[in-house]
Amino acid sequence: MRERCLNMKIKKLLWGIFFVFFLIILIFSGYKIISIFFDNGGNVDKYIEETSTITKESESDSMADNHGIKWSSLKKANDDIYAWIYIPNTNVDYPIVQSSVYESDTLYLDHNIDKKPDIAGAIFSERANRKDFSDPVTVIYGHNMKNGSMFKTLHSFEDAKFFKKNKFIYIYTEKRKLTYKIYSAYVYDDRHILNSFNFEDKKIFKKYLKSTQNPQSLTKNTRKVDLNTDSKVLTLSTCTNGAANTRYLVQGVLIKDEQTK
Repeated sequence: MRERCLNMKIKKLLWGIFFVFFLIILIFSGYKIISIFFDNGGNVDKYIEETSTITKESESDSMADNHGIKWSSLKKANDDIYAWIYIPNTNVDYPIVQSSVYESDTLYLDHNIDKKPDIAGAIFSERANRKDFSDPVTVIYGHNMKNGSMFKTLHSFEDAKFFKKNKFIYIYTEKRKLTYKIYSAYVYDDRHILNSFNFEDKKIFKKYLKSTQNPQSLTKNTRKVDLNTDSKVLTLSTCTNGAANTRYLVQGVLIKDEQTK
């Protein structure tokens, strides 16, 4: 009888130890998950700092028409980097990448410019777009990060006053500076734009351009610009703060293509 009681006590003790051990693992795992999804600012800030360090020249040495970008440093860091995007009065000031591996077209959805796993990802385009921005519509993707990085501040264009004051997107490549005039910002569905429309068909492209000038969205701001089937449209896409099946788009039309020094 005593032996039986002793065995029962040992079993209870072992179960207690197991439960405490399991609880510790559960708490630790929960902490890690929360850290990754809600407290990712440190990693992203480090990424921004490192990117800025390796790619920007000092103000005194920079060429005004090339945003002070050190292309040699960029290429050494990652040869998938092919352009840079800058939007004044936002936090959008990043290199643009496109995966050179066909099977990993969306690699940068969850990898940074060092190709390391990172929930913030990078600013990227897909291989459906040429890297010389010659397509009728070029789509650039970026996450809507809670700490304000990546494409989070695109949502500033939801404010009518901000939209009215801020009109331009600048794209830099090694030898060019492209200026796009922002003409539309609105909530759209999550369809893959480049796979949903044949923009080489002039009739389809013309109809699409018309739809972007007066989007069917409750959240929209637009300005009048001249668009035709020779226009080159830049579309910036990020998530919304609401439904998972919607995207927030900011679109601009190319108005200037300059050679850089």
